[in-house]
Amino acid sequence: MSWKRTAAPEPGSAPVPSHAPVSLGEIKELAGVGRPTVSNWRRRFSREVVGGPGDSRLPFPDPLTGAGSESKPLFDAAEIADWLDLRTVPDAEPDEGGHLETYGDRFRRALRLRGLVALKHRLGSAETLISQALAVIAMSAEGKHWITEALPAELLAEYEAADPDVVRAAHELMDEIGAPGWAADALLGLDDEGLEIARRLESDLVMDITPRGVVALVAALIGPNEGGPDQRSTISLCAGLGELLLGMGGGPYEGLRGHGELVAVEPDPLLRKLLRYRLLSYEAGAADVCSSPSDLDTLRAWNQAPVEPHDFSTADLVLADPPYVSGERERDAEGPLWWALEAVRRLRPEGRAYVVVPTWTLTRTSGTGPTSMRTATISTRDSLLDRGCVEAIVQLPRRIHPFRTGAEFALLVLRPPSSEPRSVLLVDADRIAQRAGGKAGTWIEQVVGLTRPGVVPEPGEERPKRDDAYDPQDAQRVNVRTSGPGREQLLDNRSVLPAHRLAAPETRVDHFEETLTARRAVAVALPRLRDWVGDMNISRRDTHTPIRYRKLDVLLKAGQLKLLNGHRVKTEHIGEAGLPVVGREEMLGELPVGARCIAPEDLAAYPSAKVTDLGDVLLLAEHGVRCLVDTVGGCVLLSPVQGLRITAYREHVRDVTRGGPGHSTELWMRPHSLARLLQAPRNQHRGSGSLVRRVSVRDMDLPQLAPEEIAELEAILIEAERLRAEVRRQLEALDRLAERVSAGVADGELALRRQ
Repeated sequence: MSWKRTAAPEPGSAPVPSHAPVSLGEIKELAGVGRPTVSNWRRRFSREVVGGPGDSRLPFPDPLTGAGSESKPLFDAAEIADWLDLRTVPDAEPDEGGHLETYGDRFRRALRLRGLVALKHRLGSAETLISQALAVIAMSAEGKHWITEALPAELLAEYEAADPDVVRAAHELMDEIGAPGWAADALLGLDDEGLEIARRLESDLVMDITPRGVVALVAALIGPNEGGPDQRSTISLCAGLGELLLGMGGGPYEGLRGHGELVAVEPDPLLRKLLRYRLLSYEAGAADVCSSPSDLDTLRAWNQAPVEPHDFSTADLVLADPPYVSGERERDAEGPLWWALEAVRRLRPEGRAYVVVPTWTLTRTSGTGPTSMRTATISTRDSLLDRGCVEAIVQLPRRIHPFRTGAEFALLVLRPPSSEPRSVLLVDADRIAQRAGGKAGTWIEQVVGLTRPGVVPEPGEERPKRDDAYDPQDAQRVNVRTSGPGREQLLDNRSVLPAHRLAAPETRVDHFEETLTARRAVAVALPRLRDWVGDMNISRRDTHTPIRYRKLDVLLKAGQLKLLNGHRVKTEHIGEAGLPVVGREEMLGELPVGARCIAPEDLAAYPSAKVTDLGDVLLLAEHGVRCLVDTVGGCVLLSPVQGLRITAYREHVRDVTRGGPGHSTELWMRPHSLARLLQAPRNQHRGSGSLVRRVSVRDMDLPQLAPEEIAELEAILIEAERLRAEVRRQLEALDRLAERVSAGVADGELALRRQ
């Protein structure tokens, strides 16, 4: 929603704007231009230059008489704003009404913002200013049409006690934007322009607002709910400033009249008062605001209406966005997921609830040791799943919150409990949004399309015939409990975040044909390798015996793999001699392994630091998955690098060293095979995290292959790595030759002549 100028108000409808004179420097700052630009405007559009016969250009306003000085003239702010309206901002995009932003628009916004900041300092806090201004807006919108007894208790008193400058500023804001509700949103920081107001006022109210992308998604999932016999009642828990509730109005908060019975619950007294004012500014004052969910069970005459007292304990739609940051109140009974339980309890038989939660509530798992604890968050999540209350989990796009950019969020779509076994739809909206270029309308439309019945099949059903119906890496249905051998279930004490769960073969890719093409390309590029690539016995796998997969978490718990965590080492202990260290730089190829080392005596200060063995796979799971095979051993891992050790590999190496067969038939996995399988696309897409995309190691999976097939894959990968190393040495030699010849010629010490 963009700001727009409206026709001048009728006499007496609003106070006349009054601003202090502005200097040339202030014009520059308020219009968002450079000082030379203002000087050029004044010189090129002076009365001596423009205004002649046939010249329709308006001259730059004259300085005020008796104000300022010749060296620092002062100008009337209103005259400057009107003159700047004639100049459109370069490259400005038209708003919904086709209006192009002008420097006058910028000037007025900045001038008003400066006035609001001054008022904030005079009144003592941003909350006092916002509360008084909202009281004025609410009374101007609808409050004056209500009888005094029906108004919120504090509204009339705050309206009458409002500072006169606050009253003037509130009326100017409504006059500029064109609607009381939109003016309230701008003051609260709920639109693009309002965010700048909130920042300058240093208001904390916007820190926990529901992002507009989430509001639009919930409104799209709810669908039309205005008028008619199918109108649904709504309860908004943790309503905040009413973002989700007012978002159901359709469009940019068009209002909630005709949307059935509405009630909001907000525990915070300040937010509760501001929410009442905001509802009145949208002429939705009939919606009640309570302080606790228990108030919904109390018999009362809602809205003081002349009807028999009744409660509002259940509704067709329940909304909630509890304001929790990472890890907050994880062990408390009334954590973020408590509101999800409360939402389910408030649902009518065919109702739906939409609850926004931080993603850490979906990724927490209980430990396996005797001292492990099941936190309230884990227990509540398992209870919701076990009772069949979770219909869908939508992982929201990263950095969707304008202020909590380091936090990730998910949307739970909940339904009433059921004794029948049900599946849960997992949707990775972050992956969809990245593919759509972040365009809100595009990714929201695709997510809503995936939630329609029949688009994503139930577990065990065949996919839709159209290949482009959906991508299994975007959405899948997963059973809460297993319904067949080898099938995945959500109640397995692992993360239920869609990014950690969704893994599927690459769609629309014929691996057999792609492999044949790659093999032909190698034979053409490296003719001497034709025999080697031709001897590879590659064929299509029998589709009647599909491959099964096992999570690394299962393999780690079974002892088949051992996880080595990286350690943090002080910079002063890193040198050029000792044991090689492997950190992020080595994994990314920015430094060769061995360029950084740590002396054994310095390593003694870190008893928990891990040293690798021959055959360990080094892993960096940030912004994708990168793996290296340690072919020597003896490296120290630096965080965030991790290591995976195949526990049976050490005995295999020892047996081979002694001249034995190596028990190849018993070795379930080998290092190079493990490294390559971990880097497969099905594992690369499991990342989560808003600022740094990290892949959950325990949620990666590996195919269960016969030891003979693993041995064949290992042989191919080892030979390919040897050939790659040989080619790298050749390239390095050629690069060195070209570098020395050109350097010698440049310094005048080499002479070249054709043989």
